[in-house]
Amino acid sequence: MGSRSPSEAALPTGFRFVGRDREFELLVAALSRPPTVVLVEGEAGIGKSRLVREAAAALTDRPVLTGFCHPLREPHPFGPVVDALREAGTALPGRGTLPPSTGALAPLLPDLADRLPPPPPRPDDPRDVRQQLIRAVRAFLAALGPAVLLVEDLHWADDATRELLLLLHRDLPRQLALALTYRADDLPSGTPPLGTALRQSPGVGTVRLHLEPLSETEVDALAQDVMGPAADVELVRVLYQRCEGVPLVAEEDLRTLVEHSRRHPTGLAGVLVRAEVPASLREAVTERLTKLSPTAAAISAAAAVIGAPASEALLTEVAGLPAEHGGEALSEALDAALLQETADHLYTYRHVLAQQAAYEYVPGPQRARLHRRAIEVLRARSPQPLVQIAYHLKALGDREEWLRQGRAAAEQAVSVGDHGTAAALLQQLLATPALEIEARSQIALALARILVNGVDSRASGVALRGILADPQLDDATRGEIRLTLGLLMINHDSDMTGFVEVEKAVPELHELPERAARAMIALAMNERGDAADRCWTWLERADELLRDGPYPAMRATARATRLTLLARAADPQVWPLLDRLPRHSDDFEELRQSARALYNVGELALELGHDDRGAVLLEEGRTLAGRAGMPHIECYSRTALLRLDLLRGDWAGIEERFGQLAQEYPDIVMVAEERALARARLAEAHGELDRAISRLDDAAAISRHGNQVTAASRAAAGTVLLHLAQGAHDAAWAASVPAVEAYRRAGAWPRATGLVPAAVAAALAHGERPYAERLVDDAQAALTGRDAPGAVAELHAARGLLAEQDDPAAGAGQFGLAVAAWQRIGRPYEAARCSERQGTALAVGNPDAAVGLLNEAAAVFERLGATADAGRCRRTLRELGQGRPTARGRPSYGTELSPREREVAELIARGATNREIAQALVLSPRTVEQHAAQVLRKLGVVRKDVGEALDRET
Repeated sequence: MGSRSPSEAALPTGFRFVGRDREFELLVAALSRPPTVVLVEGEAGIGKSRLVREAAAALTDRPVLTGFCHPLREPHPFGPVVDALREAGTALPGRGTLPPSTGALAPLLPDLADRLPPPPPRPDDPRDVRQQLIRAVRAFLAALGPAVLLVEDLHWADDATRELLLLLHRDLPRQLALALTYRADDLPSGTPPLGTALRQSPGVGTVRLHLEPLSETEVDALAQDVMGPAADVELVRVLYQRCEGVPLVAEEDLRTLVEHSRRHPTGLAGVLVRAEVPASLREAVTERLTKLSPTAAAISAAAAVIGAPASEALLTEVAGLPAEHGGEALSEALDAALLQETADHLYTYRHVLAQQAAYEYVPGPQRARLHRRAIEVLRARSPQPLVQIAYHLKALGDREEWLRQGRAAAEQAVSVGDHGTAAALLQQLLATPALEIEARSQIALALARILVNGVDSRASGVALRGILADPQLDDATRGEIRLTLGLLMINHDSDMTGFVEVEKAVPELHELPERAARAMIALAMNERGDAADRCWTWLERADELLRDGPYPAMRATARATRLTLLARAADPQVWPLLDRLPRHSDDFEELRQSARALYNVGELALELGHDDRGAVLLEEGRTLAGRAGMPHIECYSRTALLRLDLLRGDWAGIEERFGQLAQEYPDIVMVAEERALARARLAEAHGELDRAISRLDDAAAISRHGNQVTAASRAAAGTVLLHLAQGAHDAAWAASVPAVEAYRRAGAWPRATGLVPAAVAAALAHGERPYAERLVDDAQAALTGRDAPGAVAELHAARGLLAEQDDPAAGAGQFGLAVAAWQRIGRPYEAARCSERQGTALAVGNPDAAVGLLNEAAAVFERLGATADAGRCRRTLRELGQGRPTARGRPSYGTELSPREREVAELIARGATNREIAQALVLSPRTVEQHAAQVLRKLGVVRKDVGEALDRET
């Protein structure tokens, strides 16, 4: 580009992009390699938007969808992201190829509605509506293929938008890059940009760019491009001192210098030196404002007071200009580089700093007149933009009207599903000094009801605790908010200290019997520690409160809880009571509680060993939850049904099915918990004992804070058995004792978690036979009169373990009863393991019977793919002289894998070490090394590529 004299320079509207080469290359590279998240942080005017615009322009092979956060956005669910989605245009696939879930966006994207599927039914629960929209946004973005979602000025994002982006980050579509710009100084102190610390998601790259001020050399390059030879050393020195490397300030100064150069081409450095105000944007903006015509000055003042992107008509009307003069005045303000046009023909200041400078330039009385005029004009619109009206009332200091209008604006935001805007307004209202107790309590309660439905439950919890710290709340409001906090901690964070908050809320809610009953019902569900002894007491207290009042919804909640507690205790009364549970009702809350009861009892039915009955109840609960708009209950039911597949021996592809569910519901604790337990079971069956222990550690960490002991007991039982398999008897004993104590305190004897036989085996291996005998006696006593076939099967197995050393035949008899029980229930793996134990017990006294049982068990294990269990059975058969007959000599497989080599190859493909393979197939390490070498030679690959080679063969 050739140099220009200052007299030739036009007032610049665009500047050369300087000083960001490294950041530009990093940004383009990151956005070109999805899935990735890029965070661009820097102070106001430092060039964040310019950097991302330049990078977007370089990405010609994918759409860049851009949304902007504004401080005065009107209520609109996920507004900045939805605005960005509107830009999808031709990148959006045809209607027939989009997932049905994207139909939920049709009402928010009217211009694209003809390309979206029909909208699905809208749930009644606000949280479920939000989850529906979140899933729709993710599916929409995933359908675009390679794309970039850019959200600017994240520091102004409402809570709902921030939560959406947080969830999107946790489950980023494979071909999406997410770019976010923000000012750290404008975030709450110590708060991360998305409200909570970003966890590194597997497979997702994260790039953080912090933009520093430009160097003097870079400011020189900028000045040379605009001023040409006039940008001498002295001018650049003064310019750099004034802007301190902030590009926006340098650009505004250069605009000022170009204007001066038209009249006085020399002494330009002196223009800056003689400035009365230090280097700042305020001076540049003020100087340009003074040169505007009266009509353009009026438009600029109106834009400064409105404070948000506004149309020409709104600016003209607030400025008090005739309609025919508005366009000319606006053009002058645009030519002066004060205002800029944003999307959809809206106009605002080029930067928030410029808007602030212009606002302060307007004299106070004129500002007040403009605020009042803005209120008048905005109130004449339909619907009224209540958020903006509230802003102007606050600026005028009209406290009472601001409070009234702010609450109305929050209600409007809630009505359209924009809970983030509502929460921000309510938080501003709570900050009003000397707010009356009644108003404060009402606002706090409204805010709490929004926060409890937030996606980032931990951030919501912090906010709720902040509200509770307000000493001016009345007791009822404090109790309501405390109950909300406690339920949030329990249900979303699996934080059992939430029960402490719930119990504290009970006396505070003495004037609200329905809410007090809700707290008592929640407390009845806790079976951890000493709380298990009080479950029925809490439920009876709730029943007493609800008995004579008009509380049908809460009575339905109490009924569902009663059925749950009966099922927990394996009380046979639960089944006839469950048959009378309404599956159809005009009362929506009754329907929801029926869905909850069906799921709860269905899951407990699996724990009791009523698998067929549990399957029916879980499917019923899943269907009813869909009708009642309860996606979390649908998810729980699907998770329990996947667990049932595992129990029934349907192992093919089950890891992938759990993975898909985890992807759909990344924040549902139960999915992660059951997935870890399932992966542990499969790893153990394949002989990958170290991996199985690791998976069980994951499950134990997840379940440690749950309000039920079942999952923790299952994890402990698996850990104990794995330690025993590795000969670590002390570790097995150490793991079993605290697990049994928690199980005992909860009175969980009717539930088949595998803990009783595992703990008996650990006690016997550790020389603690009296402990084992006492445990069996306690279990026997606790199961009297209970309908718990699974626990009975486990009790038979535990008795077999006790008897087999002194009386193998008696032990075998107990194992046989366990086999028959598991077969009736429909769990082939459990039946085969007990059949193996029965065969081992009979090996000395009745070897023929033992051989038959061991062969049957091995056949089941092989059908399931439990290679380690099958190998263990085959080894026992060989020790009995009953190995599989073979033809004379070994068959030759040439370049093909032998059956044994294929077994080794499949374990290598799953990442098993030679030691784990030896354990799984009951072979010596040396033999495994030989087989592994043959596998690699025949497949012609290295170890890490064995899986791909096997896939090619099939």
